[in-house]
Amino acid sequence: MVRIERVDSNDYTRVVDPAGGTIVSSMKASLVAIGLASLTACSGVDVSEYSRQTPEFVPEEFFAGYLTAHGVVKDFKGLVIRRFNADISACWRNGIGTLDEQFLFADGERQTRVWTLTPRGDKRYAATAGDVVGEGSAQWSGNAFFLDYTLRVSLDDSTIDLHIDDRMYRVSDNVVLNESAMSKWGVGVGAIVLTIIRHPERAVTCTQS
Repeated sequence: MVRIERVDSNDYTRVVDPAGGTIVSSMKASLVAIGLASLTACSGVDVSEYSRQTPEFVPEEFFAGYLTAHGVVKDFKGLVIRRFNADISACWRNGIGTLDEQFLFADGERQTRVWTLTPRGDKRYAATAGDVVGEGSAQWSGNAFFLDYTLRVSLDDSTIDLHIDDRMYRVSDNVVLNESAMSKWGVGVGAIVLTIIRHPERAVTCTQS
């Protein structure tokens, strides 16, 4: 059975297959997707279960203007291995949303991810970003927004594709709680837990075409 091992205190892990040895070595746990809390794939709860919960998520409403994110990355054992903050500029034009995320980790590393959300009807969206393989799928209902996608992570000399099960819950007008489960071959490799806060008093300039 494939297993994930922590190698040292510098946030490196390896994926091990007993039948074939190490499959991936030195996988740095700098994984961020925006994104959420169990160490295996999230449960089979459907987003429609939250249809009567308020406040309603409505991505066009919540993901608008300036937001910040504050969270941690956990390894496969649940140990917090990284901390980060992010500035997010969110805009909608011609019905399509753009989320420009600028991450700053506690160790000084910076990352950028720019999401594009394209409505597909019935509260569904196609979600794309530079390091996302193909299209992710998203849907909201009530106060919940679920996003499912494959993230391509750069290693020292190669890449690895991880499945991300991203689940967000709007708990007040300006606050969303977000938990992401990361897995490979159906095995949990870590999680991201964060809070996203809207700052409606602060304007942003939309620059996307």
